[in-house]
Amino acid sequence: MFARWLQRLWFDQRRLPPALWLLLPLNGLFVVLSTLKRWLTQPEKLSVPVIVVGNITVGGAGKTPLTLWLGQQLVLRGFKPGIVSRGYGGNNALPREVMAASDPVEVGDEALLLARRVVVPVWVARDRVAAGQALLAAHPEVNLILCDDGLQHYRLARDVELVVFDGRGTGNGWRLPLGPLREPLSRLDTVDAIICNNFSGEKMPSQVPQFAMSLLASEFYRLDNVSQRAPADYFAGKKLYALAGIGDPVRFFRTLKSLGLRFEAQPFPDHHAYCASDLAFAKDGILLMTEKDAVKCAGLTSGEAWVLPVEAELSPALIDLILEKLRDGRQAA
Repeated sequence: MFARWLQRLWFDQRRLPPALWLLLPLNGLFVVLSTLKRWLTQPEKLSVPVIVVGNITVGGAGKTPLTLWLGQQLVLRGFKPGIVSRGYGGNNALPREVMAASDPVEVGDEALLLARRVVVPVWVARDRVAAGQALLAAHPEVNLILCDDGLQHYRLARDVELVVFDGRGTGNGWRLPLGPLREPLSRLDTVDAIICNNFSGEKMPSQVPQFAMSLLASEFYRLDNVSQRAPADYFAGKKLYALAGIGDPVRFFRTLKSLGLRFEAQPFPDHHAYCASDLAFAKDGILLMTEKDAVKCAGLTSGEAWVLPVEAELSPALIDLILEKLRDGRQAA
């Protein structure tokens, strides 16, 4: 509850509310500590090129759909990529491989979604360097690593950095905890590309290349039977409920409305660990959810529940830019 209230202040009000000025000392401490951490961290290179996908704002912005798209596009270009992730929400002190049947409590929801959606090795660990080394040892055919949500994990040396923003943009422009920024806006000038997910506002304050990304909804599939599919028309006139435990739940609810659906919405915190009682509010109707939520909700409801997958859509010029950066890096080495 407090986290959602704070994010509303960060993203909905461009001026800093007086109540947040009390956090100014913590803001100064965060800036100092995060700067020192970056200066004092010694990056460690893997034996293959590394592409990092991340953001400088808190919460989800579309990093996982972008990572899925990149993995698919790189396979089409002849690469054999692997994916490493923090596995947020899981118990990942030691590196482990994520399989389609892995437990989200152990490996995290986003990592499990990646493993189920893209046919490349996925490994998780708090230390992404260790995850990358373990992945390469187990899969020596891999010749490129994608790191999902690793922008601030500076121990992992990287060849390409991609930063993702959603429609909320940079919020009030302040660093934590006065605003949503993990790093200053000047950080954008050091990355290789900025990805704007469903953006309708102004461009980001940087001269680096910027690419538009859209999340396109496909057919729903039933939570307890992935092979059973249904278009949005199937739900017309039925009593619907929707839940979302992602960085910006409103984004999912907006997608459902764009499909012409009317429903009662129930937002949850990002990476929420669901239990059966969380889903009980939808017992007299049909429950709709995201794929990220679905990996944690299987078996928690006896009612009818459906999942809406989305696919990222971007210009192939982004892949061309990435490959050019990798070629330039090899020539410089």
